[in-house]
Amino acid sequence: MTHSAARPTAVSRLSHPDGPRVFDGHFHIIDPRFPLAANAGFLPAPFTADAYLEQARPLGVIGGALVSGSFHAYDQSYLEDALARLGPGFVGVTQLPAETTEQEIHRLDGLGVRALRFNLRRGLHPDGVQMLRLAQRAFDTAGWHVELYLDAEEIPSLSGLLAKLPTIGIDHLGLTGRGLPHVLRLVERGAWVKASGFGRVDFPIAAALRAIVGVNPDALIFGTDLPCTRTPRPFAPADLDLIVDALEQDSLIRGVLHDNAVRLYRPRASGAPS
Repeated sequence: MTHSAARPTAVSRLSHPDGPRVFDGHFHIIDPRFPLAANAGFLPAPFTADAYLEQARPLGVIGGALVSGSFHAYDQSYLEDALARLGPGFVGVTQLPAETTEQEIHRLDGLGVRALRFNLRRGLHPDGVQMLRLAQRAFDTAGWHVELYLDAEEIPSLSGLLAKLPTIGIDHLGLTGRGLPHVLRLVERGAWVKASGFGRVDFPIAAALRAIVGVNPDALIFGTDLPCTRTPRPFAPADLDLIVDALEQDSLIRGVLHDNAVRLYRPRASGAPS
């Protein structure tokens, strides 16, 4: 059966009195009204909050985690504006300079920011000591976890640092098959993993999803990765079918597509996007 034929099955498995309920655990907004920073010469095309909602609504998305990319650097103005536009079902994952104060973390938490991101793949992060201090400050101040964009093959060389960080999440399944065993060991220790960026990885996705939920069924979180900058293949609705077909059990599917993320991100409210 093709993915296009399987789409009604995915929707039916997500059935809910108010329609399918999906929390998009990883997406970006690129609004040219706010500062953008070229990374290795790359600047993404615009992708506004309205453009995102146009694609997200048909998927049943009622909330999500807006993630700052390397091209946002440490700008918070785009994030504040987008969260206000998207509504209280959405949260932010931001990048902060090492000297960020507790007062600023409190302020951002009040606006819906729930996590701190370190982009190890694109080089946007403080040094290890500063990372630990900032991550601990964010956790102690607002209960934020840490999200990491990296090639999971590098995890062993970072083991000392990762062991000292508060709860961590790994973007895009860790990207490489060589790194997947290291991701599974982190899941054993309480890490979260984003089922996102399927066009970025180099291994069989369905088997990886089953392996992760086999270690911890609460550890996996779906994300569209929209607008999928610098990826060989962008997100397609068939990616939802892939998750449904791989996991089979309704409880696992609902967890990955909604419940796990809501527990982690603690959105201010739940409901359909405005």
